[in-house]
Amino acid sequence: MSIDTERFQTLLLEERGRVEQAIANLRDLHHGRIDEEVEIAATQDNHPGETATATLDREIDYTLEENSARLLAAIDSALERVASGTFGECTGCGREIAAERLEAYPWAALCIDCKREAERG
Repeated sequence: MSIDTERFQTLLLEERGRVEQAIANLRDLHHGRIDEEVEIAATQDNHPGETATATLDREIDYTLEENSARLLAAIDSALERVASGTFGECTGCGREIAAERLEAYPWAALCIDCKREAERG
């Protein structure tokens, strides 16, 4: 299989920029740790329901930030594989990753069989 690594590198760099912006936006919304923000919300004479809603919203934002950080690491790893000439090779078994999988997830490091095996535990 012949992979247009230049095109994938461009896609990965664009996605990296979007993810970095999403992380920056989340960090702009919340400057402290979640336990600090919950404590502040609880001391502001808010109704317990309001405090719970604020806590849930912040937990969702932290989860989004964690997921974005993992995606950013996967993108960086894919960019390293582009640079080393191993992009498109499964890091698990060494076989080619299907073109369809790379189109859907350019940062994919595993072929679909290795990914399924990894998810099974």
